[in-house]
Amino acid sequence: GAAAHAARTADLFGIRVPEVAVDGPAVLRRLRAERDRFVGSVLDGLDDLPDGERLDGTARFEDDRTLLVDDATRIRFRAAVIATGSSPIVPGPLRGLGALVLTTDILFEIPDLPASLAVLGAGAVGIEIAQAMARLGVAVTVIDAGDTVAGLTEPDLAGQAAAIFGAELDLHLGAELRKAVPEGDGVCLHWTDRAGRERTTRAARVLAAAGRSPNLEALRLEATGLCLEPEGLPAFDRRSLVCAGAPILIAGDVDGWRPVLHEASRQGGIAGANAAALAAGRPVATPEPWTRLAMVFTHPQAAVIGAPYDPEDDRRIVGALDFSDQGRARVEGLNRGGMRIWADRSGRLLGGEMLGPAVEHLAHLLTYAVADEKTAQAVQDRPVYHPTVEEGLTSIMSKMIQRS
Repeated sequence: GAAAHAARTADLFGIRVPEVAVDGPAVLRRLRAERDRFVGSVLDGLDDLPDGERLDGTARFEDDRTLLVDDATRIRFRAAVIATGSSPIVPGPLRGLGALVLTTDILFEIPDLPASLAVLGAGAVGIEIAQAMARLGVAVTVIDAGDTVAGLTEPDLAGQAAAIFGAELDLHLGAELRKAVPEGDGVCLHWTDRAGRERTTRAARVLAAAGRSPNLEALRLEATGLCLEPEGLPAFDRRSLVCAGAPILIAGDVDGWRPVLHEASRQGGIAGANAAALAAGRPVATPEPWTRLAMVFTHPQAAVIGAPYDPEDDRRIVGALDFSDQGRARVEGLNRGGMRIWADRSGRLLGGEMLGPAVEHLAHLLTYAVADEKTAQAVQDRPVYHPTVEEGLTSIMSKMIQRS
């Protein structure tokens, strides 16, 4: 999608591309190949485990010290880790539509790009796929019951994101899906818009991208004595990852907390070490959680860092930057979006939200500064090369220093 968009917009730089053709099957073949390569490296690690240390099957708890695998193998344990991941949520109105409904687990298995696609969900995954499909020539409609796009909550940035993405696809926020029925070779969605008006959308396929649910149902957690929350998740300590009520730990997407790869990987290491500690009767480790970092790889990119946006907190200093006239961004034709960063009255950085070019790098810099409890002055005192998008951080820090 990015490559096709770059070719179509090259005229900005005086480059004439007379025609852009998208080979849908070729696009999907490459995506599958790259996915399989990444997944293959993980599976290789599992295959390296000795046969006597690996069981294939479906496990469930018999009690707080016993697992039953495929109703045939009983395992007694001193500590166990739940790391069963999550699955896409398919909303009720979409159930029963069979192959007309796609999820992120099966999207790239289709042989060709659909002529049109309805996407339920404007969060990170939904908007990433929606924009990519639109840039590949698919007619895309996005429907979301919320008021934000790409996880941005600061009102001005959220509004800019809705306008930017809405210019490339048909975006509807504050909308509620009522029902979905097969129609011809596709599907017809019936929904209400923000004003309560009845609307319909017809598409070849519909993508359910409104979240994922933890894979817990088959585990029979009620047999363990764990303290279960109303939604069925076990209560657990977010530092040690030890569940309340049994020597069981939980890690990764299945715990529903920060379901992103870098967090899941770290949780796996913590849970593994603490499971060994519990089994040996040693104290468990309770490391501080990482500073929150969430990214969306759209164009422009989006990120949310550290403490969430809070308009009611009058003890904060908030700095704002608009990318429209930022030097490097303007030269490259990427001058859309902005940054909002907040600090306490001493100037210590707390978090922020970003929408714009090179956000994946700017967000890392801010995350490190927040984690290290740096002030705006300390960040401004660091060298920044010219001309780079990172100069925007220097500009916004100067504004915050003046207000502190």
